[in-house]
Amino acid sequence: MLAFLAFLLFNLLNFGVVSSVNEEGVALLSFKNSITLDPEGTLSNWNTSDETPCSWNGITCNEQRVVSLSIPKKKLSGFLSSSLGSLSELRHVNLRSNRLFGGLPSDLFKAEGLQSLVLYGNSFSGVLPFEVGNLDYLITLDLSENFFNGSLPSSLVKCKRLRNLGLRQNNFIGSLPSEFGKNLVLLEKLDLSHNSFSGSIPGDLGYLSNLQGTVDLSYNKFNGSIPASLGNLPEKVYIDLTYNNLRGPIPQNGALVNRGPTAFIGNPGLCGPPLKNLCSSDSEANPPSSFPNLPSNYPPGKNGGGGRGLTKASIVAIIVGDVVGICVIGLLFSYCYSKICRCGKGKDESGYGFEKGRKRSKECLCFRKDESETLSENVEHCDLVPLDEHVAFDLDELLKASAFVLGKSGIGIVYKVVLEDGVILAVRRLGEGGSQRFKEFQTEVEAIGKLRHPNVVTLRAYYWSVDEKLLIYDFVPNGNLAAAIHGKPGLVAFTPLSWCVRLKIMKGVAKGLVYLHECSPKKYVHGDLKPSNVLLGHEMEPKISDFGLGRLANIAGGSPTLQSNRMVYEKPQRGQQSSSASDVATFASKASFGSYYQAPEVMKAVKPSQKWDIYSYGMILLEMITGKTPLIQVGMSEMDLVHWMQLCIEEKRPVSDVLDPNLAQDADKEEEMIAVLKIAMACASSSPEKRPSMRHVLDALERLPAPSEC
Repeated sequence: MLAFLAFLLFNLLNFGVVSSVNEEGVALLSFKNSITLDPEGTLSNWNTSDETPCSWNGITCNEQRVVSLSIPKKKLSGFLSSSLGSLSELRHVNLRSNRLFGGLPSDLFKAEGLQSLVLYGNSFSGVLPFEVGNLDYLITLDLSENFFNGSLPSSLVKCKRLRNLGLRQNNFIGSLPSEFGKNLVLLEKLDLSHNSFSGSIPGDLGYLSNLQGTVDLSYNKFNGSIPASLGNLPEKVYIDLTYNNLRGPIPQNGALVNRGPTAFIGNPGLCGPPLKNLCSSDSEANPPSSFPNLPSNYPPGKNGGGGRGLTKASIVAIIVGDVVGICVIGLLFSYCYSKICRCGKGKDESGYGFEKGRKRSKECLCFRKDESETLSENVEHCDLVPLDEHVAFDLDELLKASAFVLGKSGIGIVYKVVLEDGVILAVRRLGEGGSQRFKEFQTEVEAIGKLRHPNVVTLRAYYWSVDEKLLIYDFVPNGNLAAAIHGKPGLVAFTPLSWCVRLKIMKGVAKGLVYLHECSPKKYVHGDLKPSNVLLGHEMEPKISDFGLGRLANIAGGSPTLQSNRMVYEKPQRGQQSSSASDVATFASKASFGSYYQAPEVMKAVKPSQKWDIYSYGMILLEMITGKTPLIQVGMSEMDLVHWMQLCIEEKRPVSDVLDPNLAQDADKEEEMIAVLKIAMACASSSPEKRPSMRHVLDALERLPAPSEC
């Protein structure tokens, strides 16, 4: 009886604890219970007492809904719980390189928004459920290096957004589903190697015009002839058909031409070029010979009659002479190349070198100085370039990571990217095409990468190719200052900032500007400072972003706004930037408000001035103190925030009319607010000469009492 009561009490306590977790947390805890071994303690912080699972290891949320489960290479042992299918917003599952076993539950595919399912390197078995066809948004399916068996379900061809399909090293059998190529036309990667697929190779694979790299059908049991339609694949694609049961002549068209014999070995029934065994019809028309066929009367005799042909010794001598000549030419070319091209050893005065990524082979890209403007033609396949010794990821990891769009603007799209090891980055894509001034871009971006300050967003790496330019930054998690002051569009409720936090942000932004103006390698002008370009970190510490972004976008061929182009130095030197994942969906970043943060003289001045940033900073202070937008409705007319403040001062309105009503709880700090208000009005003076320097502004703010724990 006592044992029963103890058991009942234990279960009641457990129920009470679990009930504190939302439904998605309960589903993930069910997955945790299916894990029998967790040697690295990866799931140790999956606590039943948390309200949501969003802080758990391997979990990524968007608006408090689970969108990603990523726990690779953690030696987890157990099976895959069907409860994951109840996560309605689940987009990415990455459990690669663990020790998971069992089959895939059909209920997993109830998460119909799933975009990537990466399970390779485990011990899963059984068939691929028919329900996989429910995943209309599936982009990546990688089940490689497991023990799956059975035929591929015919429903797989319903996943028409599929781009990456990896089934290597399993036990799949049977033919490929009907209309495989016609439906999956977006496929970019296809690896079916090391299985037991049989039947003929579908002719409709020729429709896969987006394929890249290697199409690997090797080590299977495909039979019949090679369809000529495979020649319709992109010519850069390598088609690996080794070790199957294919027969007949190898088609000589498109992507199948000049592939060499290594793509076809292990198929004894294949014949024709590039293999040595000729097809029977060819053998009759072209009998094997070590020498070219020459007519018996070639060359004609001097007397015009049918003289003797060249002797075998003569032909051998000609061939040997040709071989020796080719070798000599090759040695000369090698000697000239070694003299001209010494890349990989850094730059020298005669040219430049470009070293490709750390995990790729080094490729020497040589050109003369007068050709440097066309460098991008030589670096089309440039790898990720780290700007920090602590960068531990490469391009492949970045491209395979889970990505979520944070916002779009005229200067590209910003993504939140979650790497497999849980590191979160912000990636700005600057777009495709346009001006190809790589050296200029490289100079700008590497100078930006040297900026290191707690209140300036850090640029960690960049990527350049002819078709793609990426900037990779630290991710800053708490959105931007505009959203913190006014809330996000569409969300009625938000938590106002206390005076303590506001003062902390004001001081942090001032410190960041002092660094840019005085302490950085060059004296910079931001030129586009506004609340949407001030990001907020874990502890609400401010970080200035989007510094010089317009300059880089212009070099990369983007279409920056007018004000973004002004992100340059105060001295006539090259401009720079720093950027990150600002939440561009806030109304304060709209073009209609952007100009109100700019100093009045900006449109007239030719040379940029740090006084521009000081005016913008003053506007930000006014917005934080009053809680108002840069443009205010006054009766039937509109007035900018600076003129509205001047009007309030002239009319001697009470302070309560000016301050943000959300600051009423900090009424005891009114004197500090008035002091900051005076600083703001000095910064926002219409006369640049009357504005203080950022150093003086910071000194004045530092004299205010230090904010207590916020």
